[in-house]
Amino acid sequence: MPKIIVAIDGYSSCGKSSTAKLVARQLNYPYIDTGSMYRAVTLYFIQNHVSPTNPKEVEKALQDIHISFRRQDDEGKNETYLNGLNVETEIRKMYIAEKVSDVAALVQVRHAMVAQQQQMGREKGVVMDGRDIGTVVFPEAELKIFMTADPLVRAQRRQLELMEKGELIGIEEIAENLKKRDYIDTHRAEGPLRQAEDAFYLDNSFITLEEQVDLVVRLADEQITELIQKRNKA
Repeated sequence: MPKIIVAIDGYSSCGKSSTAKLVARQLNYPYIDTGSMYRAVTLYFIQNHVSPTNPKEVEKALQDIHISFRRQDDEGKNETYLNGLNVETEIRKMYIAEKVSDVAALVQVRHAMVAQQQQMGREKGVVMDGRDIGTVVFPEAELKIFMTADPLVRAQRRQLELMEKGELIGIEEIAENLKKRDYIDTHRAEGPLRQAEDAFYLDNSFITLEEQVDLVVRLADEQITELIQKRNKA
């Protein structure tokens, strides 16, 4: 059975990770959350007082940052490890969300993370989500999805996610944070968020998680079937 790369890009809090996890489980592929990688770098910078405006400090810090994912259960849930420590809970907090887009916009950071991501997907058979997977990391990906949702819906989803983790944040503050992140993500010089020309546009504002997962899996199956047919003709 041929393997493909499923690249899912899109805005913050539009459900990329939730969709990607379930798609990966159904395809029996590893799931790689690249957003977690940038959050882990942000956490390291904060804990070690690394100034994002000091290129030498950034370059030196990146040499000491090692990020990995470990599968935690049979459902395929991955958790993020920074230099051997589980940081999954910490990187989801609001203070990280407020700074991650600024850190992720740094050229040195993006180059370092993209290199790691390309290494992770070199054998194909992965589902990877982020901002520039289909445009920079894997422009040759067999299936590219660009996800979005109404800004208010995204803010509500983010608020619910934070509440489940014990953080009570007002919807206005969350909406403003998402607006700021959107601007930075789409206007940065290195790997800006944009829809690849051959990406499937998916607005999930008013469809269920199950519906969007089914859609992406169907698209993936179509790509795999097409590869099989091409092999049989060769």
